[in-house]
Amino acid sequence: MRPHVILSCAMSLDGYIDDATDERLILSGPADLDRVDALRAGCDAILVGAGTVRADNPRLLVRSATRRAERKRRKKPENPTKVTLTTTGDLDPHAAFFTAGDAARIVYVPPGTTADLPATIVAADGLPALLEDLAGRGVERLLVEGGTAMHTAFLSGGLADELQLAVAPILVGGGTRFVEPATFPPGRLTLLAMDRVGDMAVLTYGRPWKRP
Repeated sequence: MRPHVILSCAMSLDGYIDDATDERLILSGPADLDRVDALRAGCDAILVGAGTVRADNPRLLVRSATRRAERKRRKKPENPTKVTLTTTGDLDPHAAFFTAGDAARIVYVPPGTTADLPATIVAADGLPALLEDLAGRGVERLLVEGGTAMHTAFLSGGLADELQLAVAPILVGGGTRFVEPATFPPGRLTLLAMDRVGDMAVLTYGRPWKRP
């Protein structure tokens, strides 16, 4: 058994999640940010890669007080567990991932790797082992928020159950893509929903392949 895995990403019309400048490209408007907040509130854990922790310094918290209160009413922590994985253990312990909010934090590292960080450190050999461990910790719904390496790894491994793409009405022309070149499972994804959120189109796809 493993959690239901949802990949969430905002991208430009031409498939970029960031441009080539030093400033972070903001693609989502207020309406889409609120949608993502609701998505976070409905999940047990949120995962980002170590590169995203370093580059974006995300807090990974539920912003809405109403949604946090609803989580408490359902006997859940106010915020989902924060999850990241690193091959080296070289993360800043003062990053918002570790310091913002009171959510539980888990850092997965390869077997034999050590990390001196304010989090639960777990050795896991690959994403399937990571997902199995999360399931054992009671995680039923996992939200993967990036970045490119994580989206590529989950999709190429056939480990994503749902993909939510928020498409912003802009053309970027160059920068960081949603996914890297890889070999992906064959088959057409199933379009589950198309929603207009502010000036963005949110496309929700389901998996065409069998769960491993």
